[in-house]
Amino acid sequence: MCGIVGAIADRDVVPVLVEGLKRLEYRGYDSSGIAVADPDSVRRVRRTGRVAEMEQAAVAEGFNGRLGIGHTRWATHGGVTEANAHPHISHGELALVHNGIIENHEEQRERLRGLGYEFESQTDTEVIAHLIHHYMASGKDLLGALQAAVKELTGAYALAVVSLREPDRLVGARMGCPLLVGLGEGENFLASDVSAIVQATRRVIFLEEGDTVEVTRAGVRVFDAQDRQVQREVHVSDVSLASLELGPYRHYMQKEIHEQPRAIADTIEAVIDAGSFRPALFGAGAEEVLGKVRGVQILACGTSYYAGLTARYWIEAIAGLPCSVEIASEYRYREAWADPDHLVVTISQSGETLDTLEALKYAKALGHRHTLSICNVPESAIPRASELVCYTRAGAEIGVASTKAFTTQLAALFQLTVVLAKLHGRLGPEQEADYLEQLRMLPGSVQHALNLEPQIQVWAERFAAKQNALFLGRGLHYPIALEGALKLKEISYIHAEAYPAGELKHGPLALVDADMPVVVIAPNDRLLEKVKSNMQEVRARGGELFVFADQDSNFTASEGVHVIRTPRHAGVLSPVIHTIPVQLLAYHTALARGTDVDKPRNLAKSVTVE
Repeated sequence: MCGIVGAIADRDVVPVLVEGLKRLEYRGYDSSGIAVADPDSVRRVRRTGRVAEMEQAAVAEGFNGRLGIGHTRWATHGGVTEANAHPHISHGELALVHNGIIENHEEQRERLRGLGYEFESQTDTEVIAHLIHHYMASGKDLLGALQAAVKELTGAYALAVVSLREPDRLVGARMGCPLLVGLGEGENFLASDVSAIVQATRRVIFLEEGDTVEVTRAGVRVFDAQDRQVQREVHVSDVSLASLELGPYRHYMQKEIHEQPRAIADTIEAVIDAGSFRPALFGAGAEEVLGKVRGVQILACGTSYYAGLTARYWIEAIAGLPCSVEIASEYRYREAWADPDHLVVTISQSGETLDTLEALKYAKALGHRHTLSICNVPESAIPRASELVCYTRAGAEIGVASTKAFTTQLAALFQLTVVLAKLHGRLGPEQEADYLEQLRMLPGSVQHALNLEPQIQVWAERFAAKQNALFLGRGLHYPIALEGALKLKEISYIHAEAYPAGELKHGPLALVDADMPVVVIAPNDRLLEKVKSNMQEVRARGGELFVFADQDSNFTASEGVHVIRTPRHAGVLSPVIHTIPVQLLAYHTALARGTDVDKPRNLAKSVTVE
């Protein structure tokens, strides 16, 4: 959600801060601001709306400085106002930016009011600024004051702080929200996402839970939760500036939809090159762990949850293991039953999804011994907390509505399924070779599905005038109907719901009329005839059908029945192929409606708060 960037250098850092905030826009935000500190003053500029508006104000006011912090805010405590925007300042001498939520902010607010502090905002963040100032006033230096303050906070936070009293250093802290250090030559940085600083450096240190950090021009010191100085590994990020550029596309979402053949090919490359499904795909010791698990528990949110729902069909049918899939934000708050011999699989594009991370911690506390993370961001929090890891290699995904992250998650989950089947004696050499061939054909089939874009664009013009839509699927393709409805909701703001097609007659059929388009996922599988019967129920009530059918399905377009044919049926990997047209339908419908495709209202890319 919110984004942080901070810098200390022998040059003006304002351009670095502004560029960093622009690269964090994809995470979702409603206001932004920067603050710079020098020996004479702490200056701040904030604006609601886009970073460009804040940048214009900074230029008009002649902002410059060699030490500064910046922030994009997604409102939690307090409305979308300039007073609530970050950075927050205490007594004109200390500025702070914060990602996360402080749960005991009201208690701390009352305490600080008793100490004479006045509040200008409705945020939980201003409490932290005053608390750190209080400890500095009592004699501590900036780092010591930060370390004392965070011990009194309950909740999640990533913090970056500067002070007029110490204009030669920048400090930060992390608990539950991502924060990293960027290492330069004579300059160093703090950021919540490597994309914010990739224009300046690719050498980064990922802070761990409870860490605090002191950043100067000369170097960096990291301290653990007990305030002991520690060494954290330096990584070279593979995020490139080129991957963050829009190129010839109108939106990042369109770019990322069209990057899926390459992203899937990269994700399955190790399997294809090896010519077999090997446990080593998931890390050292995977063969022993995966060979003895007796079931699978999948935890995820949003689009990743739908990937998990698809995997459940695969895991139970192919690997012969029981599989349950739960929304992480629900699982973490219920009294769940745990089998230590079940594998807990967490799925997250960012690797920082708070509900999924907390659900993973809860699962471990319940007694789950074996954990596996499927993630797109190396060294993020969830993979680091997991025993085994599979990285999806989708590359940077900027658009808020996930596309290539979803299809690469499906590719990774299919590989996991086949490895489990192999280790549990459910897969012979002939079947393995067949699955390998299906996987090899997948990127090309996805490209064929992308070639349907002009036909789907025509449909989108019709959808743009609608206010509601239904999506139907059966079996393996019901989760794809769910994903299609979610995409349409997210970026076009058309209300859309998805149902198993067989459930129509149990209630949703009451909604069907000429103004309710019904999208049907209709692959040429064993449920095709059942789907056709469900379609007749829709036509009998005057509903208009938009059918995505395989090339080898026996479908004929007619009045009220529109058909687009995807490639020939792709067997168990058919859900991946049918994802492409529902993504394109959502994208072009949003385009026709004139919405902000890459930054839909009220949503954020990386959900790092509850």
